[in-house]
Amino acid sequence: MGKHNEIRVIALGLIQDEKRIFVSEGYDPVKQSKFYRALGGGVDFGETSIEALKREFQEEIQADLTNIRYLGCIENIFIYNGRKGHEVIQLYQCDFADSKFYQLESLVFSESEHHQHTALWIDIARFQSSELRLVPEEFFNYL
Repeated sequence: MGKHNEIRVIALGLIQDEKRIFVSEGYDPVKQSKFYRALGGGVDFGETSIEALKREFQEEIQADLTNIRYLGCIENIFIYNGRKGHEVIQLYQCDFADSKFYQLESLVFSESEHHQHTALWIDIARFQSSELRLVPEEFFNYL
């Protein structure tokens, strides 16, 4: 999460395998609700968004990406943990270079010393039916 009152630029990778997508699970303690979004993270100063995407997947889950294709830019204004957030998302469609990632049910990764997350494959229909919440909702335009 970026600093308060700043716009954060992030790069996210939308990985789809037939009718499922690979997402990380998040939790908003104020709303007491789970949400899901594509993996990726912040773009560092002097780094392109595609470089950031590759770096984030390496750092978080030790995965290389292939078939990377730019999908578009999404501006996302949201409330998380009771605070307003604003991010500009550079969204890419991509695949895992190693097929072992398609066989996983889920995996736990650390974004920092204190924050562990779970990444998992989820059937797109569970988001379309509103059983689960995919954020931002604009992701549906790219599935």
